[in-house]
Amino acid sequence: MNRLLIPALIVTSGPALAAEPGYAPGYGFTSLFNTDFVVLIGFLLFLSILFYFNVPAMLGGMLDKRAEGIKADLDEARALREEAQTLLASYERKSREVADQAERIVAQAKADAEAAAEQARADLARSIERRLAAAEDQIASAEDKAVRSIRNRAVEVAIAAAADSVAKGMGASDANRFIDDAIGEVERRLH
Repeated sequence: MNRLLIPALIVTSGPALAAEPGYAPGYGFTSLFNTDFVVLIGFLLFLSILFYFNVPAMLGGMLDKRAEGIKADLDEARALREEAQTLLASYERKSREVADQAERIVAQAKADAEAAAEQARADLARSIERRLAAAEDQIASAEDKAVRSIRNRAVEVAIAAAADSVAKGMGASDANRFIDDAIGEVERRLH
């Protein structure tokens, strides 16, 4: 440590000595009275101290560490960017899938609604057909009832006419013939 102290004192005191009033330009460049020479010696001594303590290697190491840190930060930023792009692509794909699924759901709902409407129309048509068939059955039943009522009335009139004929003095043979004709007429109309 003492070895370093003496040159340091010389280097630091050199400019002060060089600036003394007794400086004479005739001493030459290597004179301690020449400020340029003293500054050169101080600079060389400073550089030798820096190299002795391995300061350039330390500075290089620090710069390398800093460069490695920056490179690691850049790699991390690049990885985060790629991850963000992957997530964005994934969300965009999911968004398209959800939109497609929504379209399929809407289309399925429309198809279901159309099928339900078609089924309702078919059910309504069957109901109308059943009601028409029931109405036709009622009409046919009413017609049959009316025809039976008319036949019964015709039978009653025929019986009454036969009774009148018999009562007016028809002969037994004529009465029997009218009765047989009336029974035949009634049988023919009932079948």
